[in-house]
Amino acid sequence: MAAILKGNPKKRMALVTGRAYPEQAEATAECLGIEPLETTAYDFANGEMYVRYTQPVRGADVFVLQSHTDPINKWIMEQLLMIDALKRASARSITVVAPFLGYSRQDKKGQGREPITARLMFDLFQTAGADRIMTVDLHASQEQGFFDGPVDHLTAMPVLLDYVKNSMPLENATIVSPDAGRIKVSERWAAKLGGLPLAFIHKTRDVTRPNHAVAHGIIGEVRERDCVVVDDMIDTAGTICEAVRTLREAGAKSVTLVATHGLLSGPAIERLKGCGAREIVLMDTVPVPQEKRLPNMTVLSVAPLLAAGIRSVFESGSVSNLMNGLPEDMRPRNMYAA
Repeated sequence: MAAILKGNPKKRMALVTGRAYPEQAEATAECLGIEPLETTAYDFANGEMYVRYTQPVRGADVFVLQSHTDPINKWIMEQLLMIDALKRASARSITVVAPFLGYSRQDKKGQGREPITARLMFDLFQTAGADRIMTVDLHASQEQGFFDGPVDHLTAMPVLLDYVKNSMPLENATIVSPDAGRIKVSERWAAKLGGLPLAFIHKTRDVTRPNHAVAHGIIGEVRERDCVVVDDMIDTAGTICEAVRTLREAGAKSVTLVATHGLLSGPAIERLKGCGAREIVLMDTVPVPQEKRLPNMTVLSVAPLLAAGIRSVFESGSVSNLMNGLPEDMRPRNMYAA
C-alpha cells in the first residue's frame, strides 16, 4: 500500500520488504501509519530467487527494507533483485534501508591482497539502481564516502541512551570503550550522560583470525564502578566477554553491555550466559529470536528510528536532527522488540 504523508501531495511513498525479517518492516510501517507493499518472492529449486511487486510503483519513492541476517548472502542478493525490479518498474526513487549493513566491518585492507568488501557492497547497490542508502551505526562512519550519493547514517544512540538513563543509576557509572576505535563514540555517550568518566580497554586483534582479540589492560578508573561497555555489534561475543572479564578482574562493581547489532553468531549465547554481565542491551537491527534471548537481555525496537528516518527523507526534512532523539510522535511507540 503506497502512502502520501504531509508535504507534496503529488508524491507517493512505498515501503517494501524482503523475506529476511518481515516483522521489522511491519513494525516500521505501523509507525508510519501505512502497510508494506505486497511482494511476491520465492526460491527456485536450484536456489535462485524471484521477486515481483503486485502493485504499480511507477513514480513512487520506494524504501527497500531488508535485514542482513543469516543467511546473509541470500538476503543481500534478494535486496539487489528488489532494487532492480523497482528500477525496471519506473520507481521515482529507490532508497536501500539496511538497519545492519552486511560486510561493513571489512572497510579497509589489513593485509595485502584483501578486498575492501564494504566498498563493494555500496557499489553493488548503486549498480542495481539505488539512489540512496539508509543504515544504522556503520562499523566506521567514513564508509559513507564509498557511495556516490546520499547516505543517511542513523544512530541508535538516542534510543539506547534513553533506556540506560531510565534503567540504572548513573552517579557511579563509567562509560567504557571496548577498544581504541570506539573512543569517539564512547566520548559522546559520556558527554550526553552528564560528563561521566571514560575508560577504554587496550586490546590487539589478530587479523589472520576472525572474531579474535586479546585485552591487555584498561586505561581509566573502573574499580567499584558500574561500567557501561558501548560497542557497535556483538557477533560471536568472544571479545566483548573478554572485556567483561578484564573489567571484573580490575574490580568493576558491575558491567552492562550495550550494542546496536546483536548478531549473536555461533557460541555467542553460551559465552554471554556465563560472562557475568549485569545486563545486555541490543537493538533488533537483525532478528533476535526468543531462543537466543537471555533473562538479562533487553532487545529494543529499531522500527521507530527507521520510520523517523524514512519520513524525514520522504518529506525532505532533516535526518541529522534524529541524532538528538526521536520525534515526539515516535517516542510513545513500543520500545521493546517483539
